[in-house]
Parts: sequence; structure tokens; C-alpha cells
Amino acid sequence: MWITSLIINNLIFFAMKILKNFVFCLVFIFGCSSDDSGGNITNPSPPPTESAFNCVDGLADIYPCNNYDLKSRVSLQDLGVTLVNDLWGWYDQDNQKEYALVGTNSGTAFVDVTDPEKPVLVGTLPTATVNSTWRDIKVYMDHAFIVSEASGHGMQVFDLKRLNNVTNPPETFTADARYTEFGNAHNIIINESSGFAYAVGTSTFNRGPHFINIQTPTSPIAAGGFSGDGESHDAQVVTYDGPDSDYNGKEILIGSNVDKVSIVDVTDKANPVSIATLVYPNVSIAHQGWFTQDKRYFILGDEGDESNESFKTHTYVFDFNDLDDPKLHHQYTGPTNAIDHNGYVKGNLFYLANYTAGVRIIDLQNIEEKALEEVGFFDTFPSNNNVGFGGGVWSVYPYLPSGNIILSDLDGGLFVIRKSGT
Repeated sequence: MWITSLIINNLIFFAMKILKNFVFCLVFIFGCSSDDSGGNITNPSPPPTESAFNCVDGLADIYPCNNYDLKSRVSLQDLGVTLVNDLWGWYDQDNQKEYALVGTNSGTAFVDVTDPEKPVLVGTLPTATVNSTWRDIKVYMDHAFIVSEASGHGMQVFDLKRLNNVTNPPETFTADARYTEFGNAHNIIINESSGFAYAVGTSTFNRGPHFINIQTPTSPIAAGGFSGDGESHDAQVVTYDGPDSDYNGKEILIGSNVDKVSIVDVTDKANPVSIATLVYPNVSIAHQGWFTQDKRYFILGDEGDESNESFKTHTYVFDFNDLDDPKLHHQYTGPTNAIDHNGYVKGNLFYLANYTAGVRIIDLQNIEEKALEEVGFFDTFPSNNNVGFGGGVWSVYPYLPSGNIILSDLDGGLFVIRKSGT
């Protein structure tokens, strides 16, 4: 029975991936896409935002909002691209500058957002091979590590300190190093405390995590991988200091593995060990998840359940008190029908990139009592909150020291927002 279920889930995953490719192609060609019911979810391409707008009476300029103000927007035209995807942030401690690292269809854009109302495109790093809808970026020791679904792309390494030397922006950069032990990858994860990167969705290790030693950033070294739990779509890797004392100090990987959640001890790169796997109700595409601050709970988004089950945004909260015996704690239901994408925890807040519903900010203080509460949002896609992959917020980065929050919107570009009154 489980084999049949696995086959069905994998077929669903690849069908959804084909559908996403098709929808994104429509976006490129026609500037529109369709939700799962065939309805148009086109977002009218808004003009570049020239100034900041406070959230007043539920709007910041044309954007629906609650408790979050718009500081600026950098449009696709200003970025010189036709689509953005994932993003990350970087804080330069030497000169206290903040940057948005924006994945695009044709490469990576580096935007100085130190003055959130006057962002500056400092430069771009072109794709290593060909264009792609998917690109992912993480940072370690002031270097950006970039992967893509582009064929033969490998992992680009870029020294972010070079951004300080640009006198005539925007500049076109070349990579400082390139790792080619895999071709395409869907995502990359970095554990900054260990100096290891984990590429997932490559053609190696059954599409499971591919380990890379990046302790010398420009000389990445292959360090093995783990194939035991199938394809990993995304992951979080931590040096564990949570409630399960059996694993304190161990390097633990939590994989969002399409048809399951996977917990793996990757401390010994030559001998990674599966700790547990977990399947939850209505599993479709286990997409991405993040630990709460105390590592007691793990919050996961499934990219396919809203379409398949026709319910509002579902977020799954797992109790990881015992890593050997993880359990579903409860399910949080959001206020819209939009598909959830990437989500990150900062303190007691969960920042959820929610495609057509923008970014939603959820209070976790009462998570033990199964009482999550939305306390704010900023909707970059004002047309609607329909189910669909064709527009809206792909990712959010809430960790800049200033408190400014950066968002990547598929066809809206880069947004900088901030909590009202701060």
C-alpha cells in the first residue's frame, strides 16, 4: 500500500512541477496565469514605487496591508529581468550596510537596501549556464552560494565584499569560484556553525542532500551525501540545541522531502543516519519548513495541498520534542486560499511567503496551545488571493538588523517593508 501511495505522490509532484513550468511560461509570454479553477490571477503590473507609503486604512499605496508599511519597491524593469524567485539577505558588519540578494531568471541581483527608501542595484552575477525560473542563494562568511535548476549550473561562489568596491553601479560580476560536482540543484542550505552546505534536488544521492565543505568558501569540497529518504525539496540544518538531549551538539537535517518529513543526523558526513520520517494528513508536496526558536516545533508548508484539497492556506506544526518520535501537533488555517511557499521564524513571529496573498506574519507565542494568530500582512499581489503559482511573494527575509524586511515577488520585483510604527 505504501508503495502505491509513494508512486501516486511522486506522480503528483512531477505533475505539479510541469504545471508550474507551464504557468511560469505563460507569465513570461503573456504576463498572466491561471488558478486551479481556470480563473485568471493576473496581477496588473504596478508602476515602480517612487516613495514610501504607510499602511493607512488597510492600504499602502495600492497594496493591501495590516501593520506593515511599504518602504520601497525595485521593479523587474529596474532589475533588468523578467522574473524574480528566491532571495536572501546579507549584512556587512564592516560598514553596517544591508543587501538583498535576489534570485532572477537570468542570475543574481545585489541590491543595497541600507536606505530602505532608496535601494540601489549595485550589480548582477549572470547565471553560470542558461536562464531558469529557479535560483537559490545562501550566505556564509561574507560569500554568497548560488544554485539553480539551470542545466549544468553547479554552485557559484561570490565574495560579497566586492560590492563595496563598485563605483559605477550596476556592475556585471563574475563568480569567484564554481563547484561542479552536480549540475542543476533545486535549493541550497547552509549550517553556518559547521561550515557545510547542503544542495538538494540534484541528480546525485537520489536527489537527497549533497554535502559540501565550504569552510574555505572559494575552495568548496565534496563531502558525501544522503540518499536514504528520497528527494529533498528543501531543508534546514542546525547544530542541535533543542529539547531532545540525545542529540545535543549533533548536526541535524530536517528535510521537506515531497512525500514526507525527514530527520537525519549528518554529523558524520561519511555516515549520515536517518533518525525518523513522518507523513502527515493530505501530504502532497512537503515544500519547506523551519524550527521555532527553541527547536521544540517545526513549521512546514505543503505546496500542493491547497490545490488538491481545496482548503485555505494550511500550515503544519510538528512537535519535535523527541526527534525519534516526531508528531503532528496541529494544523493552522490561514485566512485566504493562496498557496504557502517559504516561511522563516524570527523570535516569536513566523514570516510566511504566501504567493498571491503576499507575506503573512503569524504570532507563535501560543503555539503550545495550538493557537497561532495572524498579526500582520503585506500583500504585493492586490488582484486576488487565488490558488496559483503565477504571481505574488516567493520568499521573505526577516533577519536584517535594521528590522526592515525584504520580499521577492515573481512579477513585482523586490519589496522592502517594515512594521508600522517602528
